Amino acid sequence: MANYTELVSGLCQVFRSGKTKKFDWRFQQLTKMLKMLEENKDKFCEALKKDLNKSKMEACLTEVDFCRNDLVYCMNNLNEWVKTEKVKKNFINLMDTCYIKREPFGVVLIIGAWNYPIQLTLLPMIGAIAAGNCVVLKPSEMAIATAELLEGLLPKYLDNECIKCVNGGIPETTALLAEKWDYIFYTGNSAVGKIVMQAAAKHLTPVTLELGGKSPVFVDDNCDLSIVANRILWGKCTNAGQTCIAPDYVMCKKETQDSLAEAMKKTLREFYSDNPAKSPDFGRIINDRQFQRLKKIMDHLGGGKVAVGGETDETQRFIAPTILTDVKFSDPIMQEEIFGPILPIITVQNEDEAINFILNHEKPLTMYIFSQNSTLIEKFLESTSSGSVCVNDTLMQGSVPTLPFGGVGNSGTGAYHGKFSFDTFCHKRAVMERGLRMESVNSIRYPPCTETKLNRLTWLSSRKPKTQGFFSYFNFWS
Repeated sequence: MANYTELVSGLCQVFRSGKTKKFDWRFQQLTKMLKMLEENKDKFCEALKKDLNKSKMEACLTEVDFCRNDLVYCMNNLNEWVKTEKVKKNFINLMDTCYIKREPFGVVLIIGAWNYPIQLTLLPMIGAIAAGNCVVLKPSEMAIATAELLEGLLPKYLDNECIKCVNGGIPETTALLAEKWDYIFYTGNSAVGKIVMQAAAKHLTPVTLELGGKSPVFVDDNCDLSIVANRILWGKCTNAGQTCIAPDYVMCKKETQDSLAEAMKKTLREFYSDNPAKSPDFGRIINDRQFQRLKKIMDHLGGGKVAVGGETDETQRFIAPTILTDVKFSDPIMQEEIFGPILPIITVQNEDEAINFILNHEKPLTMYIFSQNSTLIEKFLESTSSGSVCVNDTLMQGSVPTLPFGGVGNSGTGAYHGKFSFDTFCHKRAVMERGLRMESVNSIRYPPCTETKLNRLTWLSSRKPKTQGFFSYFNFWS
């Protein structure tokens, strides 16, 4: 097994030199990363085509340009983000200087995922570098072409003294996790997430876990089903369903199911023609193991019926976009995250049954609600818990840099994107600066203790409940 103790030790020494804390170094590295993305866009698209059969449009929108836009957003705002944050003070601290200083953790490990091997690897690294950390990047070995490309490009563009890329499989990842890190950022499934957290716990290392789960869709009966079908299937079929926030299953009333299935048939024909295997816009399953897992799901549908799709081709690792109807909550397909282009539709009596099913299972990474009824939407928001919610669309919540992207419970811990990435890799250090004067005032807290001292300290430090209405003007000390 590989040993990375020397690598981590070397990075610790570099970090202690203060090199990565300097604003100019951070901005320079981000600028070079931008140059890497722009100069090698075609190479990234080619690698993604080899690994996942991603079309150029999909590779650009969801990977290369996605990272570029987040990177530019970071560069445009970094000067503000690094500033110390002044905080409100008590009356007793009136003469003190109190602020929050954002500091890098130190040497961080980022473990990327194979399904979006550019986005899910580089996006957290943007935040780590912006915050001033040294980084060890571990791309997923399952996306072979992309991992090799990153391993070759990163040393050419970025500071190799502070930023390292380690390629390899399970032995390399296991060896990396055995080291002591200042922060670990992992993207992948919940089972491995628990292993990462267990390894981090040995050193009390803080972690961010970007995991997954079965993200539900509820379709109300007051929607234009042709639009609903377009938006659900775009989210489901992007990257052949291998997206952590892809719609996993649809719930609707029985009277809506057939019309929705018909609308989805029409949408799939418009998206990928009658033969999606020939479509240049439909991806492939990453490897044989994942293909066989999905094929096993298709072979054991339980009570579900194939409304459209169902075709597979092992030689191409192709699984057609597939819609299942009359699926039951107890069917095998509902027992694990699908992570492929198979979409079950389950009928429910009402939104309460849908909410109860969500509540009785692990908290999902995201949730989708299609409805024109604001009361129903609010009911879902108030009654359930998920990493995010998107109303009347899918996936698009992840494109907003001012929204945090992350899970809750079994779907993950922590969040990133935009400033949230920067904050994730920063320690918020509390600082209070006090002068050496006015000792006569400060001395009231020193022994010997008296009732008079206690009364004065209580008056100086106590807070009052805020008043309402006209007198709220006087709440500035609250």
